[in-house]
Amino acid sequence: MGVPLIELKGVCRAYPAGEGTIEVLKGIDLAIGRGEMVAIVGASGSGKSTLMNLLGCLDRPTSGSYRIAGRETSDLGPDALAALRREHFGFIFQRYHLLSELTALGNVEIPSVYAGAPPERRRDRAAALLARLGMAERTGHRPGQLSGGQQQRVSIARALMNGAEVILADEPTGALDTRSGAEVLRILDELHGEGRTIIIVTHDMSVAERAQRIIEIRDGEIVADRRRAPDEPLPREEKEAVDATPEAARWRAFAGRLREAFLMALLAMQAHRLRTFLTMLGIIIGIASVVCVVALGEGSRRRVLANISDLGTNTLEIFAGKTFGDTRSGRITTLVAADADALARQRYVAAVTPTVSTQKTVRFGAIEANALVNGVGSGYFAARGTRLAQGRFFDQDSVRTRALDAVIDENTRKTLFKDLPGSPIGQVILVGDVFCRVVGVTAAQQTGFGSSQNLSVYLPYTSVQTRFLGSTALRSVTVKVADEVSVDLAEQQVTRFLTQRHGTKDFFILNTDDIRKTITSTTQTMTALVAAIAVISLLVGGIGVMNIMLVSVSERVGEIGVRMAVGARQSDILQQFLIEAVLVCLVGGVAGIALALAFGAAFALTGSNFELVYSATSIVAAVLCSSGIGIVFGYLPARNASRLDPVAALSRD
Repeated sequence: MGVPLIELKGVCRAYPAGEGTIEVLKGIDLAIGRGEMVAIVGASGSGKSTLMNLLGCLDRPTSGSYRIAGRETSDLGPDALAALRREHFGFIFQRYHLLSELTALGNVEIPSVYAGAPPERRRDRAAALLARLGMAERTGHRPGQLSGGQQQRVSIARALMNGAEVILADEPTGALDTRSGAEVLRILDELHGEGRTIIIVTHDMSVAERAQRIIEIRDGEIVADRRRAPDEPLPREEKEAVDATPEAARWRAFAGRLREAFLMALLAMQAHRLRTFLTMLGIIIGIASVVCVVALGEGSRRRVLANISDLGTNTLEIFAGKTFGDTRSGRITTLVAADADALARQRYVAAVTPTVSTQKTVRFGAIEANALVNGVGSGYFAARGTRLAQGRFFDQDSVRTRALDAVIDENTRKTLFKDLPGSPIGQVILVGDVFCRVVGVTAAQQTGFGSSQNLSVYLPYTSVQTRFLGSTALRSVTVKVADEVSVDLAEQQVTRFLTQRHGTKDFFILNTDDIRKTITSTTQTMTALVAAIAVISLLVGGIGVMNIMLVSVSERVGEIGVRMAVGARQSDILQQFLIEAVLVCLVGGVAGIALALAFGAAFALTGSNFELVYSATSIVAAVLCSSGIGIVFGYLPARNASRLDPVAALSRD
């Protein structure tokens, strides 16, 4: 007679119940041959549905042996059992178990997606099966648009999709009216006539009487096994294999499953738009915060550098003496204009200006005030990054001729010329006892350290030396370093050069680049601190994603069960939910970047001279970060979904 297609020996199935167990199946011995039509009947609670779940590899026996075509199922892992369900079994459920997001055609296609069939082939096969079952006009309808009989036909087409040799029908007419039920039974008779093995689980004896063989189960034991007619060999339809060749098209099968998982993730997100948006919200806020904070930090850094540039960036200030407060510095007269001229000829120097200073009273009309008189060279204003508001700067001819051309700052203009209706250019002011003509007014600028309310008057240093100080010694020399030269290296060169000229090191150098480094370091620290706070919001968003995905898994347990029943591997379920989590985070990340850019544009419209500076690196990092959050925080829910027990998942739908 040959090896039975299905063979159970001493099969028991027990479930935990409190401190003990309940034995639902007790020592079942059963053999079913190819091509048989078998009805398993019994009252509710007799164990017939549990037996069907064992036969379909949705559940495992507690003890005993279950073989399919001589193959022991107890030795198989979850994915191998999924392969059996995919290749040998087709399920027809009482409650249809169709996926509401998919059309009739999409529902029928699912088994062949997991089998790795090419899209065109499986679509043609699904359409042909639906047409055969009278559903050609309903292929694009969703389950909610179909009647109960039509949904059951879709379920039958799905069971036939992979050419299943065993059809397991659980109360196939239980939820149908008489006419629809009769139509479903007629279809099962046709399938049996084609040579398929049909196993019907029912409590309706009128349905069971259509089978060749009726097996009655009571209290977990087979109490009767009778045949309605002698066994006859039945013709067997050649199985329409839709599986892709495992070796030749493995990549295509994987790509097909990946595409299906991606589409299902999109459908699930669309079906629960509000929940998806709320899930994304934490990611959107977190990503937008990080991108804006980085842009804010970069904008702050550039603003600080611009302010330092106003002070005179890349400059070295050379003073007489050992350090600030050196009591001997007033007696050191070796720092002279010739040093500045010699430094100006060095290739690492962009500009040089000698400086001297004194405090004097300045007068214009009846108004007088104390001001700092700065004697500087013509290159001073370029070295300091000073800009003009009115008039002009004095030039090298003014320095050479000791002209009394004065450039005043904005504070001096406001103080001395507050009552003057016109421009102060060309007006004569009294500086100490010397009359000077105003030739320019500097624009207000960042003054760095000290009071910004000081009054400053700039004259050629030669004029200050001869008219006010009576000494050729300099207070300091300001050196602007060439842009392509390191300021620290230039400082070393200047130190070596002046030490050789003076024969000793009787000066010290203030490197303004150190100030720049300190301020920018502080700015970067503050940016990192605020960015860390924004990252915390990202983590909170990631936890929100994990929570929502856990809820999603619990809500879609029935869907997971259906997919496992038609042959989905654990990796397929893991992949689908992981892709959904990554998509939620990725879309949220892109939306967060768009929000950050919109914020920057809105901020620019306020007219502020401060701007957010976005970097491509931070935007790419934000996208990668959002994807990483989806993978990390989506893995646990996806893993939980992939490890669900198929029969338990189906029972919770």
